[in-house]
Amino acid sequence: MGRHVRHTALSQHLSPRFLRRFVRRSFRRIGLADYQVVFHEAYNTGFPNLPVDPLRADRILAFLASEGFVLRQSVHRPEPVWMKALAMVHTPEYLDALQDEKQLGRIMGFEVAPSQVDRMVDYQRLQTGGTLMATRRALRRGVAVHLGGGFHHAHPDHGEGFCIFNDIAVAIRDERRRGFKGRVLVIDLDLHDGNGTREIFADDSSVHTFSIHARHWQDTEAVESTSIELGNRVDDDTYLQTIAEHLPPLFERFKPKLVLYLAGCDVACDDQLGNWKIRDAAMLQRDQQVFQLCRSYRRGSVVPLVILLAGGYSPDAWRYSARFLANLRVRKTVLEPPSTDEITFKRYRFISRLLDPRLLSGGDMSNDFGLTEEDLFLPGWGVRRESRFLGFYTKTGIEIFLERSGFLDRLRNLDFQHPTLELQLNDPAGDALRLFGDADQQELLAELRVLRDRRTLPGFETLSVEWLMMQNPRAEFHGDHRPLPGQEHPGLGMFSDVIAVLRLACERLGIDGLSFVPSNYLIASYSSEHLPYFIDPDDHAQYEALKQALQDLPLAEATRAVVRGQVLNDDGGVYRWRARPMVFPISRRLRQELNQRQKDHTPKKNYRFHLASRASQSGPSDSVE
Repeated sequence: MGRHVRHTALSQHLSPRFLRRFVRRSFRRIGLADYQVVFHEAYNTGFPNLPVDPLRADRILAFLASEGFVLRQSVHRPEPVWMKALAMVHTPEYLDALQDEKQLGRIMGFEVAPSQVDRMVDYQRLQTGGTLMATRRALRRGVAVHLGGGFHHAHPDHGEGFCIFNDIAVAIRDERRRGFKGRVLVIDLDLHDGNGTREIFADDSSVHTFSIHARHWQDTEAVESTSIELGNRVDDDTYLQTIAEHLPPLFERFKPKLVLYLAGCDVACDDQLGNWKIRDAAMLQRDQQVFQLCRSYRRGSVVPLVILLAGGYSPDAWRYSARFLANLRVRKTVLEPPSTDEITFKRYRFISRLLDPRLLSGGDMSNDFGLTEEDLFLPGWGVRRESRFLGFYTKTGIEIFLERSGFLDRLRNLDFQHPTLELQLNDPAGDALRLFGDADQQELLAELRVLRDRRTLPGFETLSVEWLMMQNPRAEFHGDHRPLPGQEHPGLGMFSDVIAVLRLACERLGIDGLSFVPSNYLIASYSSEHLPYFIDPDDHAQYEALKQALQDLPLAEATRAVVRGQVLNDDGGVYRWRARPMVFPISRRLRQELNQRQKDHTPKKNYRFHLASRASQSGPSDSVE
């Protein structure tokens, strides 16, 4: 029945980073960090309205590879699962119906264009094939990580919750076909109920489905099942205690010979679709507990383990999985992955270093000086017009970089099949770049205007972002995702990519920093993750105090509170947002200057703000100028 329960001299000559890598690689050679990884570059596919980071798997693999945890021969490229394997789980009628965009729309929860049908189905077929491959690798080698999978909501005759095929069930049934007879334990620690997997194996006593989730999605009856509903706003202690109470005894009783672990990251406190409060340390403790149970629940016994990503709807979801996999053997000191911004920047920097600069600037590859006709300007021949973006990049050069970095492919995955670039140069307000989704330039996706600025920070040159807009005109807001003030369409989810590319441009052109003036609290809050300094230390102190006062509000509502006049000073006066410049230092000289300013600064006052009631707000408008 289903259960309903709530050394040495040498080290002085080596950098700490080198030593860390030497130790990790030594561990790997003796098998202490040996696991197989399943990944396909097509996992970077994104779809309109699907609230996932298309580069989640790519970021995890980039981090693990950069730290020496995986080698090329340890990464395996899957093939799409064959229909015969899908038919072992799903009905013929359902598989036939997947050619209908309306059927897919019901599964995804949003309208699916006919042109997206095959790509969506092929995408999940490929990931289902990845879970099959990971399962086989785990049975041979002990641990396999699939950087995808976990479609636990798919039923035999229908899909739901973004899940078309139940890859967990397909992998188990396929191993049964191949002769594996051992008991299988599915540990589902995604925020959402593993209802589809439970239903598929409801009458199979050789498969136990263990799920801890926010709420049941349907009836939980099954011959071998543990279904635990914890409700909303679950904290670390409740979550870890529940796992510790129920999972170890289950291992002792059920004695699995294979474990498939859905290490969902949508339980994290920063998840955009979830409302649980699970923090980094608890997430890692959860994952390590599952791993240790598979290693040592009985003396001398090791259970093959398949790790699947499952849910995660935050731009930083990849970091939880990366942290777990980098610390797969329990360590006293946790190895932390870099920020999403930094892993994005490192990725683009690597791609940039593979390109000859003359490809970007349009220079003749046989001409050491790289001169073009536009460069051969002589006095008296008229006014010279700049032919390059920021005086360096040609339109073709920008297109080459965007193509080779995969940026344009991500737009094509969003069904913008003919991305088109337009440059506007020689404007005193700065150089502009516009990116359209179609050859006719009717669908504007991104618009950027930048200016080389020597006034904002005397003695330094910054690349000033005068205007930046990114949008998906075909996408719709849905669920709890309401438009932010002044927002007409959902974004493209590529803000970090743009900031990374602009940082690279600053490096290449010898510009000291990247600057930006946020016009409202919303933009400042989002930008502060990318542009860490307000140039004036007093502005920075004031912003930190404001952020403290608004910390309990969603970002959009916090912005509205500022606009409405609900934020008050200590003296009761209404706080009014004042635009002030922020900067990301690129050169060491500027970084040292900003750090010294912060160190030497004494705030003009002890800034404190508090929220007034809605009734006492000043100003009727909710719009953000």
